[in-house]
Amino acid sequence: MTRYRSFVALGDSFTEGMNDPAVHPAVDASGLPVESGRFRGWADRVAERLAALDPEFRYANLAVRGKLIDQVVADQVPVAVEMRPDLVSFCAGGNDLLRPGSDPDRMAKKLAGAVRRLRATGAEVLLFTGVDPRDTPLMRRARGTFAVFYLHVRSIADLYGCRLVDQWSMQGLRDWRAWSDDRLHMNEEGHRMVAAKVCEVLGVPCDDDWRFTWPPRENVDPRIKRREDVQWVRTHLGPWVLRRLRGRSSGDDLDPKRPDLKPFA
Repeated sequence: MTRYRSFVALGDSFTEGMNDPAVHPAVDASGLPVESGRFRGWADRVAERLAALDPEFRYANLAVRGKLIDQVVADQVPVAVEMRPDLVSFCAGGNDLLRPGSDPDRMAKKLAGAVRRLRATGAEVLLFTGVDPRDTPLMRRARGTFAVFYLHVRSIADLYGCRLVDQWSMQGLRDWRAWSDDRLHMNEEGHRMVAAKVCEVLGVPCDDDWRFTWPPRENVDPRIKRREDVQWVRTHLGPWVLRRLRGRSSGDDLDPKRPDLKPFA
């Protein structure tokens, strides 16, 4: 079993942990846990496992929602290089691929350059493919573009000796019960499955199994489904499109939730 004494997570909302709410140790008057308003996510879950194996383990999470791959490379990679951790995770590109005219070949070159810099520090680098978007209305038209980029990711992992988390093969993530209401971010169950997969790739003990099989679902009335789709357009898709038109991002003016390499707590 490999021991990691330090871990820095880079990327966008997926690595920040949206929408897996962190629970604060405090409780309310009824004894129920109080949410802290921050997100947990797969990276925090993995860091928790690594911290249990080494009391001197340190962790930083520089990921910020909405960031494009160029921004992650420019703003987060140099910080990670200076920190010189044992392990760095890099997952970005999803926000780029959702934009018209995205170029997966150019994105791959940018990723390869970042991986070279990170590997030159001696760090183990963890890369990710994405989930197969064929079940996602907003993304499935660009499925070929997603696939090309993720093939590049696999090639880069092979070329530079990185560890790879292949989410494309995780059938449990294709079920909507692994996703939050916005249909773009995983919920607690989705992040738990990804954390289990990461632990397996790293050779770290984990009580969860990413090969989770969901129980059968009851048939949904088509009229209810249409109402849910309309509500989703109003609540989530509309604001997302409006931000794109205005050149804004959900992560504008936000700082990383764990900017310093410190003991996990």
